Formats: sequence, C-alpha cells, structure tokens
Amino acid sequence: MNPVVGLDVAKGETEGQVFLDKGKPQGRHFSIVHTTDGFAKFHEVLEGVEALACVKPTVILESTGHYHVPVVRFLEEHGYVYIVVNPLISHQAKKSSLRKVKTDAIDAYRLCELFYKEEFEPLRKRGMHLLDLRSLTRQRDAVTSLFIQTKLQFHAVLDLVFPEYRGVFGDLFSQVSLKTLLAFPTPEAVFEVSEAELAEKIKALCKSRSERWAAQKAQDIIQAANRSPFRTVLLSSHLFSLKMYIQMILEYKEHLSDLENQIDALAKEIEECQIIQSIPGIGETIAATIIAEIGEIERFNHPKKLVAFAGVDPSVHSSGKFTATINRITKRGSSRLRHALYLAVLCSLRKTGSQRLQTFYKAKREEGKAHKVALVACINKLLHWICAVLKSQEPFVDLV
Repeated sequence: MNPVVGLDVAKGETEGQVFLDKGKPQGRHFSIVHTTDGFAKFHEVLEGVEALACVKPTVILESTGHYHVPVVRFLEEHGYVYIVVNPLISHQAKKSSLRKVKTDAIDAYRLCELFYKEEFEPLRKRGMHLLDLRSLTRQRDAVTSLFIQTKLQFHAVLDLVFPEYRGVFGDLFSQVSLKTLLAFPTPEAVFEVSEAELAEKIKALCKSRSERWAAQKAQDIIQAANRSPFRTVLLSSHLFSLKMYIQMILEYKEHLSDLENQIDALAKEIEECQIIQSIPGIGETIAATIIAEIGEIERFNHPKKLVAFAGVDPSVHSSGKFTATINRITKRGSSRLRHALYLAVLCSLRKTGSQRLQTFYKAKREEGKAHKVALVACINKLLHWICAVLKSQEPFVDLV
C-alpha cells in the first residue's frame, strides 16, 4: 500500500482525508484544530493509518503562508514525510472536476488524488537557522516598507509646520536632527529660547561633536525659523502629527537596527551566506535575503529551475503557426528574491563590481538589447553562478 493523508490547511483548523492507496479513500474526512489536543488526535489518525497500511503515510498539503507552519513542525517532530504543494499546481488539479464544488473537505480529497497522479519529492527539511533567517528578513522588509511610508508622511507635515528646517542638518533623519525637532517643532518654539540654550540642547544630544559645531547648528536653526513662512497659522493637528511621526521614525530606526543585528549574527552561522558573498555585488544583507528565499540548493537539480523559482524565466506563447518573439518574464516565483537579485546586479555593474558581469552586460547591450532586458539576463547569469558556488561549496572567482 501507498497511504497518503491530504490536508487543507486554514487559520487555526485543518480538514483532512485519508487514502490507503490509489482510488481507495479510507472513511470520511476529519478536522484538526491547531491546539495540543487537536494535534494529539491527528497523531492518533496517523497511527491508525500506519496500523492499517503497515507503513507510515505520506502527508500532502498546500503552502498557505504561515498557517501551515504548526502542522509542518508537528510532522517533523514525529518523523512523518510530508509534501508541500505549490498552490498553483493544486489549483489546476481542482479545476479538473466537471462540477464546481469548493469545500475544504473536497480540497483535501483532491490533494490525495493529486498525490497519485504526480511524482512529488518529499520536502527537504529546512534547518531552523534558515527558517529564522527567512522570518527575520521578511520582517525587515515589512518594517522598512512602513518606515518609508512614515518618512513620506513626515515630509508632508514638516512642509506645513517648519519647512526651512529641512536643510539644517546633513541628515534630516539622524537622531540629533529628529530629537532637536521634537524639542523645538515650530519656529515659535525656537524663538522662545536663547541661542545658548538651543546650542546646549544640541550639544547634549550629540556629545561626540564640539561646542562650536553645536553653536553653528543653533544659528542655522534660528535662521531657518526666520525664513519659515506662515508662522502665525498652525493647526494643532499638524503639530501633533509631526511629533507622532518623529517618535514613530525613531522607533522604526531602533527596530530596524535590532533586526539587522539579528540577521547579521544569524547569517554568520550559515555557511551558504559566506560563500555567495564571494560574488562581487552580494553583501551581507543581500546574501541573507537570497539564502533565506532559496533555502536548500538541493531542491533544484538544475539552474534553470532556480531561475524559474525566481520568476525571471521568459514566458512562452505559441499558438498554431504563431510564436511570440516579445515575451516578458513570468514573475511567478519569489518577489523578494527577484528584488535582492536586482540590487545585487546593480551593485555588480559598478566599477568595483564583477568584471565578468560587466563584460556580459556590455555584450548584451552591443547585441541591441534594451537596458532592462540586459539586466534580466544578468540576473539569470547571477543565479547560475549562485547555484554553482552553493553546490560546489567553493568561492566565486571573478576572471574575465
């Protein structure tokens, strides 16, 4: 017998179906609640299937964001082989039915049928380091996105409250700049204190700089206050929003700094991150994102599969005697991986980057390829190099 258990995972609950062999469903569907008692009952179901079939069943389920993670960890702890199916594949299998019926129980049933139709390989278990790294890098991307939006909103409010403050400090979003603005958010607040008190406040915020520098910045802030228009018209909501955005930016910077430290510490423990950094253009941050999204390179037995996973393979459109000659990339894979590879290529094309990649890019441009087309070709080439160095466990040699 070749038993399989199909699971349709949802938030906090899972529907399951058991097949003892192809075309032999065992009983009705069952439900699993993602609690300790629920997983204990699920273990009893798996043991019952093993007793009937005299072999441990394989478990097949869809990838459903973070909802399937508790189920996967339970299966790993108890030594069950499981297969995580791409939702695109399972969706196509569900459309094969003539009747348009969609329930969680039927989805679990069809996953079992899909198991016997296709040849799936068991999912290679990711190490805890890779799972943690993927979680941290995705958290960093989410916080960075919120940080950027907050900075844009901050610019809009600053233009209404204190527009000339923008040029006082070299970095508007430095700790000294933001905390000084938080203490003196309007031109009126600047005029209420003396230049000496303002310089003393700046010196207290930045102890590494000289008193002369603090006095110069105090003069610059007073001049900016004098130049700022509409000092007499200010809505209380604008002032409240400005202070709120400053506090949010300071907190986001602290959170991002903590995330970066954790990612760097974890990346140093993963050998693959160190190996791909031998490719010019791939630094610590980009390497961590690439390895976190790729996972184990053994999942890809050919570089073209890695290219397809990244979604930079060309789409194909052909019908009858017509074959399209202008095809866009599929963008079916990991968008985070594509973004990291794009940044890596841009860094490699600098003067201090990879000579081999620069030569390849120039050759594509001389063939008449557009800039973006040449960049995609470089990403494709970079993925082949990453696949090679990860499988050989040898550093990259940049020879033209």
